[in-house]
Amino acid sequence: MNFDDVIQGRRSIRAFQPRAVPREVLEDVISLAARAPSSMNTQPWHLHVLTGKPLDRIRAENTERMLAGVPPSKESRGIDAYEGAHRQRQVEIAVQLFEAMGIARDDKEKRQDWILRGFRQFDAPVSIVVTYDRVLQDGDIAQFDCGALVNGLVNAAWSRGLGCVVNSQGIMHSPVVRKHAKIPDDQVIMICVALGYPDEEFPANAVVSHRRPVSELANFVGFEEMSA
Repeated sequence: MNFDDVIQGRRSIRAFQPRAVPREVLEDVISLAARAPSSMNTQPWHLHVLTGKPLDRIRAENTERMLAGVPPSKESRGIDAYEGAHRQRQVEIAVQLFEAMGIARDDKEKRQDWILRGFRQFDAPVSIVVTYDRVLQDGDIAQFDCGALVNGLVNAAWSRGLGCVVNSQGIMHSPVVRKHAKIPDDQVIMICVALGYPDEEFPANAVVSHRRPVSELANFVGFEEMSA
């Protein structure tokens, strides 16, 4: 696949084939992703690649805590709720997904099932937990660098026939993830990425989120002088 096909074709995958991903393929994908830029080449990231029983234990405890009403305990900071344009975009993709899945607005059972899928990391055969060095926690650059790595990861995976979804629900209860993934205390859990071979029969996997046009998101300054 050429670069444009990867960028234009990639989409978030929320259901996967029951097919193992070979370790050598994962190592190839990670090797490509690790070419992501980082501040002054600090490369603050670590990847904890999980499959099998350890991942199943994380899924089970995540789900158990969620159903029991245990408050989230993420190590990465978020906000309580989006507002304005950000909320509008959040609702837009939710509507696309629910329409694709045939989930009615008042169907509480199916909506709950969809939420639980997220806590199970969409039953993906692989989860990659992204962490960074705790010594860098007081700044914002390490988190930015991790975002660059994750972007490289999902695109490299797509170029190898794999699908991903960046998934904060999977690390909603970070102590559970830390325990089963054996993450050392000197690392901060940032995010996780569910990964596997896409199930092409799953309706939500065909959903492509809308993107703002360049004219809306980019402000060009000084180009008038160049054309004068």
